[in-house]
Amino acid sequence: MKITTRGRFLGTGVLSPAGLILVAVLATSLTACSASSTPAPSSTPASSAPSSQATAVPSQSAAATGIYAKAPVAAASDIPAGSTIDKIKQRGTLIIGGSMDAPLWSQIDPTTGQFTGFDAEMGKLLAYYITGKQDTSQVVSSATQTREALLGAGTVDVVFQTYTITTQRATQVDFAGPYFTSGLVIATAKGQPTFTTLASLDGKTIIAGANTPAIAAIKAAAPNANVVTFDTDPKCVQALEQGRGVAYVQDQGILLGDAITDTKLAIDTNPITTEPYGIGLKHDDAAMKQFVNGWLTKIYADGVWTQVWKETIGTVVTGDAPTPPTIGSAAGS
Repeated sequence: MKITTRGRFLGTGVLSPAGLILVAVLATSLTACSASSTPAPSSTPASSAPSSQATAVPSQSAAATGIYAKAPVAAASDIPAGSTIDKIKQRGTLIIGGSMDAPLWSQIDPTTGQFTGFDAEMGKLLAYYITGKQDTSQVVSSATQTREALLGAGTVDVVFQTYTITTQRATQVDFAGPYFTSGLVIATAKGQPTFTTLASLDGKTIIAGANTPAIAAIKAAAPNANVVTFDTDPKCVQALEQGRGVAYVQDQGILLGDAITDTKLAIDTNPITTEPYGIGLKHDDAAMKQFVNGWLTKIYADGVWTQVWKETIGTVVTGDAPTPPTIGSAAGS
């Protein structure tokens, strides 16, 4: 297999009228990437991150969604003195590695200047759990090639970015969760031949996000494919529509967001793999992992996770919210 690098990176359901583009995309569980390398204007740079990359993330007000009325806040006894969590609480801000251009997951709403989407809201709620206050999270724009480095250097505290848990990644970072499940699917340009299996792509030029699970999956099923990678999901979509590859293999959740605004995409709706999303943490910080998993357990039980799904992904897919994945169920979590 030839791999050329240009740069980054289950369920059931169909697009509702709000999201009818051209395809029905499965989404009862939706897994890795879109990330922007260009941050929004910074209003409160994170002290541990380069100011050119840190962007204040205003939390959506309780009056707007009511979600904070039932969102949990950690007890003082849940935060060990001197721990990573304690340092975040003392700082008053949770620094998140994430995307700025991922529809449904994490992007800046041009009308409000706020980050919106499933990952964005989850990050805000974790910040609220730690600090007990809204408007206490910041986002540092990260790409799939930089997430491990950002966590390792302490530039960010956590990563919320459709971050697929893999055993290889787990040698470099810790993962809390999984908190969502998705799978790889195949997208083609509208009007072009479609593909339903990775094996059918053998010998063809395929587009994938750099440093994503799609590369290994393609290599295993189509060893003679020529894989061309790009560093962001928008660049991958653009390359597909320019004819630089016959197909684009990407996570179902990412392509679901793409399909909202791009009518040139045709997406096979059957996931090829199962991809669990995890919350990226610094490696070997057992207390932080236990703390974040404890928070996930609480928001699963009290319905907050379900409400976040309904207000983000649930706005473009029909049917009930999926059952959250079992914490610790993915290899590497």
